Amino acid sequence: MSSQPICAVRNAALLDDFQQTRALTFALAAPLSDADATVQSMEDASPSKWHMAHTSWFFETFILRDHVAGYQPFDENFAFLFNSYYEAEGERHDRCQRGMITRPSLDEVRAYRAHVDSAITAHFDALPDDALTLLELGVHHEQQHQELFQTDILHLLSRNPLKPALWPTPRRLHNAATAPLRWIEGKSGIVDLGHDGGSFAYDCEGPRHQMLLTPHALASRCVTNGEWKEFLAAGGYDEPRHWLSDGWAWVQGNNIRAPLYWTQDGDWAQFGNDGMQPIDDAAPVCHVSLYEADAFASWAGARLPTEPEWESAAAALDAHSGNQLDAAGAIRPAPARTSAKAGDGLAQMFGDVWEWTGSAFRPYPGFKPAEGAVGEYNGKFMSGQFVLKGGSCATPRGHVRACYRNFFYPHQRWQYTGVRLAKDI
Repeated sequence: MSSQPICAVRNAALLDDFQQTRALTFALAAPLSDADATVQSMEDASPSKWHMAHTSWFFETFILRDHVAGYQPFDENFAFLFNSYYEAEGERHDRCQRGMITRPSLDEVRAYRAHVDSAITAHFDALPDDALTLLELGVHHEQQHQELFQTDILHLLSRNPLKPALWPTPRRLHNAATAPLRWIEGKSGIVDLGHDGGSFAYDCEGPRHQMLLTPHALASRCVTNGEWKEFLAAGGYDEPRHWLSDGWAWVQGNNIRAPLYWTQDGDWAQFGNDGMQPIDDAAPVCHVSLYEADAFASWAGARLPTEPEWESAAAALDAHSGNQLDAAGAIRPAPARTSAKAGDGLAQMFGDVWEWTGSAFRPYPGFKPAEGAVGEYNGKFMSGQFVLKGGSCATPRGHVRACYRNFFYPHQRWQYTGVRLAKDI
């Protein structure tokens, strides 16, 4: 019995991943009007139409333009409109002005995507190995933008006074019992961290290196909405002793009184992509900044985990598990299982909410960015940002791993960001 060569099987899987990823983005955009997809609600967020076009520009530029002889761009203007931050690719439209791109229309962007998809598929078998490596990077890049797509349209719709729902409310038990919080002792001593090779990873996840961990414990689950309400009731946003100096200035300067999208008219409610819903006390708190996460930890007599502590604890867990994105539709963080036994260990490490760590996003020992424009992907952002781990309910399943490093500035909270506590022992 004959079988396909390993490389042929791997390449077929890559083409399938490409096609499924592109189809999911199309499905995420299906409910949007042209106006929905064009407006930019803040500088941190990009229009849905821009995400759809930028990810296509990535494939067109680094695969088709650079590796397919005679390829002609779909539109010569798109390189200026849809380059994000690649200085090596020349001039580009200002990020804060992306919402002014009323043309091309959403339908024209869909046509652009279809053109790129067709060209990639048609030329796939002739692509050299280095182009296939870039194609794999492009698939993971688009998965990142699928999460940004959801968080950015959520922020936009939250500014609409009608508070419209993008999708119907998911069928899920609200106000389930809250799982007990237990402390799980972490690894101590010298541990190996970072990606170990053999599969896809971003450059910032390596090289593999060693770190010394002192005795510590992690909370068995994420901080819940109900626990955050206790923080609010105790005056957590009014007590400067719990806050970092920059955090207190941010709270005071922006009149921050609760997590993003929380409103109170009698009972607390929170806006999501299924509209305004009562807050589920047992679900993880979401849309909080590093400043808020750190203040809550201080109030609770704990701290945030470091990236090495979190990663060493998650290394043996199934990164494909948990509440992650499988298809287009309403998403929300879900409560931890209350049926867990004392020996079950850590819950919610993957999915639900990105978990803030107290670690700065800086290079590992021996880090070197890739050659060329794609070397700008991560390394240039290693300043002033903090690491988040574990993915969220908006992260496509299969995208994250224990060594995955997400990163945001400490004031940002429009992503699905939450909190897991840690303490020294």
